[in-house]
Amino acid sequence: MELGIDTFVDTALGEAEAERRGDVERVQRLLEEVETAERAGLDVFAIGEHHRPDFIASSPVVLLAAAAARTKSIKLASAVTVLSSDDPVRLFQQFATLDLISNGRAEIIVGRGSFIESYPLFGFDLNNYDELFAEKLDLLLTLRETTRVEWSGNHRPPLTGQGVYPRPARNPLTVRIGVGGTPQSFARAGALGLPLVIAIIGGEPHRFRPLVDLYREAGRRAGHAPEALSVGIHLHGFVAETGEAAMEGFYPVYQRGFNRIGKERGWPPVSRAQFDALASPLGAMIVGDPETVAAKIRHVDTSLGGIDRVTIIQGSGNLPHELALRSIELLGTEVKPLVNNRVLMSA
Repeated sequence: MELGIDTFVDTALGEAEAERRGDVERVQRLLEEVETAERAGLDVFAIGEHHRPDFIASSPVVLLAAAAARTKSIKLASAVTVLSSDDPVRLFQQFATLDLISNGRAEIIVGRGSFIESYPLFGFDLNNYDELFAEKLDLLLTLRETTRVEWSGNHRPPLTGQGVYPRPARNPLTVRIGVGGTPQSFARAGALGLPLVIAIIGGEPHRFRPLVDLYREAGRRAGHAPEALSVGIHLHGFVAETGEAAMEGFYPVYQRGFNRIGKERGWPPVSRAQFDALASPLGAMIVGDPETVAAKIRHVDTSLGGIDRVTIIQGSGNLPHELALRSIELLGTEVKPLVNNRVLMSA
């Protein structure tokens, strides 16, 4: 099983902070986190696209390219790229270039996004939310299959045989679909035979099993080999030397981040009881000492019928840098061996 880190590259500064003095330091810390993840033996580092004052990563591919120049083995992914409001041609070119820089380590994880800021920013109508994604995904997959493209759709000028360059180092360039809880999204990913990444931010992970089964059945009916139907999950998480240190260190970070977003969406403030439930053995967060975190990952693996990748996001509430680095180290050096040794023993 692959383990890794997701981030939106959150910043402590808000929109009113004109100079954004902390952004330079935050980007340097991000690159240190990627280097730490590679040294610790993690498999993937992913950066999600957002267009908000509390996150820096409006252009994940640029940050991933900087990370590629400072690493040698770790996979570098978007998480997610908001495909509905992007141009698939430029997106393919950018990630093909990243793949060349990284010598074949680039991945695109595409989705429709959990925030909507990119739609008005780039002039797209939210009423076309699903149609935009389906059409642009079709073009993106066409681009990775052929250099000279014949294609037409409703939301972009047609391509009439133009060449799209450069081509990636690894063919085909990996494209994964990021999903939430919509059955149609699971079925579409399966029918296309594309790897799946499930964002689980609440509830109990085992409740996603019917949707995972739907994905696999859609893939089987479309004639895709079972090994092509890879399932990954994205959860909030944090690792510390002891369970108490993990819970006490992560709660204020999680609370701060979700209260900020919840204020915009009309959610009630996060309580400690809610946090404890999410961090419980059946909850949607992976928080604890290495043994606890490994056991939780193994449980989710079993309850979903086998998963291939787990990536954790260490909160959107400004986790102190030294705690973030230590959590990354523990995830790679202690959690990953515990998970994979158990998987090997039970195989």
